[in-house]
Amino acid sequence: MSDLTPTPDRPGLHVSKPSPSTPATASAVCHCGASATAKGDAQVKALVDGYTAHHGPAHGRK
Repeated sequence: MSDLTPTPDRPGLHVSKPSPSTPATASAVCHCGASATAKGDAQVKALVDGYTAHHGPAHGRK
C-alpha cells in the first residue's frame, strides 16, 4: 500500500484507527498551505470537522 499521508503536493485528510482500543490519529494538508495533525479520538474528530468546514472542499482554489 502506498503512503496515504497528505503532503503539499498531495493535499488531503488521512485518518487512522487500527483497532478499537487504540487512539485515532489524523493528518491534514490543504492546498492553501494549512496543515494539522491530531492524536486521540476527540482531537481527530475536531480536526476532521475543522478541515471539512474550512479547508479541502470547503473553499475554492485561487
